[in-house]
Amino acid sequence: MKKYRWSVLRTTWALLLLAAFAVPGVFAEHARAAPVRFYVAGDGNDAWSGRTSTANAAATDGPFATIGRARDAIRELRSQRDLPEGAVVTVAAGTYVIEAPLEFTSEDSGSADAPIEYRAAAGEQVRLLGGRIVDHWHPVADESVLDRLDPAARDHVVVADLKALGVSDFGSPAGGGLEVFCDGAAMTLARWPNEDFVRIVDVLGATENTIHGNKGRVEGIFRYDGDRPSRWAAEADAWVHGYWFWDWSEQRHKVKAIDAAEHVIEVEPPYHGYGYRKGQWFYGFNLLSEIDQPGEWYVDRAEGKLHFWPPAPLDHSEVLVSVIPTLISMNDVSHVTWRGLTIEGVRDTAVRIAGGSACRLVGCTIRNVGGWAVNVSGGTQHGVVACDMYQMGAGGISLSGGDRATLTPAGHFADNNHIHHYARIERVYRPGITLQGVGNRATHNLIHDAPHMGMGFGGNDHVIELNELHDVCYESNDAGAIYTGRDWTQRGTVVRHNYLHDITGFEGRGCVGVYLDDMFCGTEISGNLFHRVTRAAFIGGGRDSTVTGNLFVDCQPALHIDARALGWAHDHSDAWIEEGHEQGTLSGIHYNQPPYSERYPELVHILDEEPAAPRGNRVYANVSYGGKWDEVEAAARPYVTIEDNLVDEDPRFVTPDRIGENNPAATAFALRDDSPAWSVGFEKLPLAEIGLYESPDRANAPAETSP
Repeated sequence: MKKYRWSVLRTTWALLLLAAFAVPGVFAEHARAAPVRFYVAGDGNDAWSGRTSTANAAATDGPFATIGRARDAIRELRSQRDLPEGAVVTVAAGTYVIEAPLEFTSEDSGSADAPIEYRAAAGEQVRLLGGRIVDHWHPVADESVLDRLDPAARDHVVVADLKALGVSDFGSPAGGGLEVFCDGAAMTLARWPNEDFVRIVDVLGATENTIHGNKGRVEGIFRYDGDRPSRWAAEADAWVHGYWFWDWSEQRHKVKAIDAAEHVIEVEPPYHGYGYRKGQWFYGFNLLSEIDQPGEWYVDRAEGKLHFWPPAPLDHSEVLVSVIPTLISMNDVSHVTWRGLTIEGVRDTAVRIAGGSACRLVGCTIRNVGGWAVNVSGGTQHGVVACDMYQMGAGGISLSGGDRATLTPAGHFADNNHIHHYARIERVYRPGITLQGVGNRATHNLIHDAPHMGMGFGGNDHVIELNELHDVCYESNDAGAIYTGRDWTQRGTVVRHNYLHDITGFEGRGCVGVYLDDMFCGTEISGNLFHRVTRAAFIGGGRDSTVTGNLFVDCQPALHIDARALGWAHDHSDAWIEEGHEQGTLSGIHYNQPPYSERYPELVHILDEEPAAPRGNRVYANVSYGGKWDEVEAAARPYVTIEDNLVDEDPRFVTPDRIGENNPAATAFALRDDSPAWSVGFEKLPLAEIGLYESPDRANAPAETSP
């Protein structure tokens, strides 16, 4: 983490002042009408005008009670006249239970000169809950339930009637269903084992399958070790969750049958797409009989009863169950900002933005949701800025937009966000930030503690810059902290000046830092700092990528390049080559015509230049110290330019004693003026600029985190 960047701010303000004096009227705010103001408060009334922040003495007028009513008031005002001054809706401190998604359409838009903002009152906490608070608890009296509970749990588990609260749709244990949160923390759907996994002893399906030499079975029938699942005999809705064949592909299954005598579990179809393999791992969940520690819960879906072992006395705790699918939905909306709000307790994605332009989510906290924090699809110039996001069931921020056929950028951005402890339910391919489409960017974000990807991208011309990622991919292997793959035409992305550290995969068996998988091409990996990362820069058979100016410290190895399309992965490239010859396109893109032929001239003749070979990759001016330098496949070496790198020579850190297990700060890796790195063309890294920065917009002060 770094201190407040005063030099950057001074420069920024200087530029703004110059621009202001150069453009008449920029500071003529007195000539512009103040925005229309509405207010929302917990003791408000939707029958009032909403034009004052507090009720009058006669309690006949005052703030609205709901944000939805404020939205409607702005609509009504706009139906009567233009709104050249814009509008601000200020929400007073408090907890607001949102009964249905807040939906906004084009008629709720502002404009560049007259934006609309929904904001928390200054310095106050405003919580928007997409669920119900459960406050009527009773000891368990049902003997059949007590008999199924672990003896250690019987005196601690309490029960609540969710149907009496008006909650009757519980969703599925497979995902997207009801969840329980206590005092702002996600509770655990009762499971065994309580942590980690158990191994598959053997697979017993009738149909064999072999993938890349790994033998397994098609059907989900497998043998387990020990006697614990015998306790599940009375469970009507038992489930298992596992990484059934590969370390990067998981699935939840309803249990069809348990043979306790033979120690065999059979799951309901559909079976996992890759099958099942001996030695892989799983756990059981959604099991009343496995409530055996504080924080575990189970819902009897037939009876509508929630059983819960609270982690603290309930007379001083808040228990929330998620109900509605999303909280804020904006379709074709422009110039609307949400600022300083805490959003939690929905079953799917918290905030959805589709189409429109220049909407912002600023300084918000999103937590305890079943899906993504924010999903942006289409439109232009939407931004997520200075937010804190954690305990999502899926990923953090998904930004998708731009036109790949014309290479028109969307300009969406995620800046200065802290995203951590996510992918609770959907464990793989749900990154902290993903960029899709054309011309989007992710800058100055801190992402950590996730079972799989930290960031992902697909498409063209994105920028991933000045982010810090650590402790991701901890439950998976053959996974990338920053991942993409499988398209020759998706080019032009720059991964620059990021800090990746302490990323080694499940059980320390290895994953990847920046992972260009399955012949992905045309990416720049430059000026990054990698510390204790396995396969830090990885080119999986692709072409025309550059690895330059990176500092690798204790990486195993720093560089990987292979020629997979000439070998085991040739099926992919064969199909692309056939498509190109027959249809004149690659992945539906006219790769040898404008704008692609102009933006990426190396694509024009790709089918005539050993298309399956990893041609055009360049590796230069990097520094690798400790660990291992390269893992370049022999078949790839003739096609790759590797030159002017400093390998296994002390680069002369300014403070070498600060580089260790207990000091993850990027600034510890600064090099001395007499470093031999400068002689190979290595350039100084902007270490102090990486990661979060202090800002008036931030939800919270930048956090100090350690691996």
